[in-house]
Amino acid sequence: MAKTDEMYDKKGKLLNGTYEKELEKLHRELMKLQYWIKEKGLRVCVLFEGRDAAGKGGVIKRITEVVNPRIVRVVALQKPTEIERTQWYFQRYIKHLPAAGEMVLFDRSWYNRTGVERVMGFCTEEEYQEFFRTCPAFENMLIRDGIVLIKYWFSISDKEQEKRFRARNKDPLKRWKLSPMDLESRSRWVEYSKAKDEMFRHTDTRQSPWFVVNADVKKHARLNCISHLLDQIPYQDITPDPIELPPSVKDPDYVRPPIESMNWVPARFGENPEDVERS
Repeated sequence: MAKTDEMYDKKGKLLNGTYEKELEKLHRELMKLQYWIKEKGLRVCVLFEGRDAAGKGGVIKRITEVVNPRIVRVVALQKPTEIERTQWYFQRYIKHLPAAGEMVLFDRSWYNRTGVERVMGFCTEEEYQEFFRTCPAFENMLIRDGIVLIKYWFSISDKEQEKRFRARNKDPLKRWKLSPMDLESRSRWVEYSKAKDEMFRHTDTRQSPWFVVNADVKKHARLNCISHLLDQIPYQDITPDPIELPPSVKDPDYVRPPIESMNWVPARFGENPEDVERS
């Protein structure tokens, strides 16, 4: 789509109306993509990485809000358990990889080792170096086995991250997003930058490249990332035709229990239920 001045406000951000229209177009394409993935038995694995408050969750939400959760599912793992800490590092991620006909979105992934674990000292130097020796081979194995692996890094500026942290802190509905680890990351900005650079140096390969999303403007990042994701998987429109709904079957011998016998949720909005055909 060609850019025009009518699409943006004075700050260079997409107007809300334009954003909603473009997002709706992408949602329609995501619907087509999910049917294709299911029909062709594709296995798609998408990693979303980046600094805290970079907007990974917002993009994932816009992808999943219109698709079938049985086809497109999200994996957001907690910190490893005591047992998982004794296992091969990649082991707990393997069981979440896609089966045929699935697309899995990892909200953070095995790259935790190169970010928070490295900066916060949750892994040893040997474990850190072993990750770089193992990860490219691990990802190549996935790709050779037929998994479509796509890796996104959401790039955000120091200034924008602080702005988003402050906004979260002011909003009681979003304050849960601020963790002690998030606050600690503010004082370790440069350390995270160095860790990211090292991660790219070892794992931005020809077979499994990193795609960097400019994430300073949330709406732009969402549209750009989803558009790019759609471009990575050739698909065709095999959306099923509308189905003909069968008529409901009436049973003259069925007597519905009286409506007063049910524990109805109080109608704080709308009207109380009438005694009509309902389940």
